[in-house]
Amino acid sequence: MNERRILFWSVTVALGGFLFGFDTAVISGAEQSIQELWQLDVFQHGLTVSIALIGTVLGALFGGIPSDRFGRKNTLFWIGVLYLISALGSALATDWYSFLFFRFIGGLGVGASSVAAPLYISEIAPAKKRGSMVAMFQFNVVLGILIAYFSNYLLQGSGPNSWRWMLGIEALPAALFVALVVLVPESPRWLVVKRGAIEKARAVLMLINPATADAELKAITESKAHDLATPSGNRLFARSHSVPVMLAVLFAVFNQVSGINAIIYYAPRIFEMTGLGKDAALLSTTGIGLVNLIFTLVGLSLIDRVGRRTLMLVGSVGLIVTLGLVSWSFYTERFSGLMVPLYLFGYIAFFAFSQGAVIWVFISEIFPNSVRASGQALGSFTHWFMAAVIAFTFPYITTTLGGGTTFLIFAGMMVLQLLFVWKIMPETKGVSLEQIGQQTEKQELGNLVETSKTY
Repeated sequence: MNERRILFWSVTVALGGFLFGFDTAVISGAEQSIQELWQLDVFQHGLTVSIALIGTVLGALFGGIPSDRFGRKNTLFWIGVLYLISALGSALATDWYSFLFFRFIGGLGVGASSVAAPLYISEIAPAKKRGSMVAMFQFNVVLGILIAYFSNYLLQGSGPNSWRWMLGIEALPAALFVALVVLVPESPRWLVVKRGAIEKARAVLMLINPATADAELKAITESKAHDLATPSGNRLFARSHSVPVMLAVLFAVFNQVSGINAIIYYAPRIFEMTGLGKDAALLSTTGIGLVNLIFTLVGLSLIDRVGRRTLMLVGSVGLIVTLGLVSWSFYTERFSGLMVPLYLFGYIAFFAFSQGAVIWVFISEIFPNSVRASGQALGSFTHWFMAAVIAFTFPYITTTLGGGTTFLIFAGMMVLQLLFVWKIMPETKGVSLEQIGQQTEKQELGNLVETSKTY
């Protein structure tokens, strides 16, 4: 197996995750300056923060179409172009409406990359290392978030146009991504299933691992033949695909009702609500990014050893406890010292090694080859639709209900997630994509646990 080559391809594609994270978090340092500059009311302010998420929802919803029609590689290239246009346009925007447009364009890139990048990596990675390799996408997401927070902190005092520099600096990694993605090959599974290009697929598989290339090619072609023989094999919402559809939708919903994007987008504001000054709030936000990065690495190192389900069980319990403590702090107004930031650091740690590390891995694994792109798009769309709703309504909810009730609601949602993981979520570690597709099609969730033990 050529591990260096696979690693280079995966890291290159995962750079799309870095742009994803940077673009998502960078607005947290600029949103208050933008609100003051254009005198935005509560509705306009919420729209300014969430407009990228609206684009993300659409990018995720339709991201499976170019991934299937033009290939994973070509789709990733044009995603990089969208990021580049968005960064430059947002930084140079002369009015609120043009700013909304360019942030929307960046959101399209985020949504599409959350489909195409995990999809590509899952299709080139060997089963034993698929979890950690796809999780590199999430690692890059949180690295992008951390760099955005740190960049915002460094640039905040650079003058009245500091927010423009915060947004515009994203153009540098975007240009690098566009240049590097040209060097990766196309997904062998896409070449076989969508183009019938057997020899091209074999050539890519030989680059990955000559010893297993023919066996893997045979499994992919047999999977394609099975799907063609099944009348509903290419339709995502066919009854035979009901299990992976249900798993993807529920997993994505729980990811967002944890409150993660509300905290990422509004972190400085949340910290200021607890009495921290503006500078201390921004610095504490950088701490969130650092904790997120460290514990995503923990999840990445464990996901192929202990499995996806174990990480989710431990993480769910931790999220319930930490969100409960934040809620209690708001109810009792006990904001002395750094207790609320510490509770939120704990929340981020549990989220990072569980939901954060697992979501894109799990959704990219559970669908058969014939509908993997559309299934990934469904999961990503659900994730970002919920993210947009929560980011848009968070200022209103906290103003109306207060911080205590808001975080208590998030904690209650995590109780439901714990029940979902305990009773429904299957284990997928070490199982080939073709085997997972066959077993979810037969609704044999329990068999996934047993099959993984043989790898």
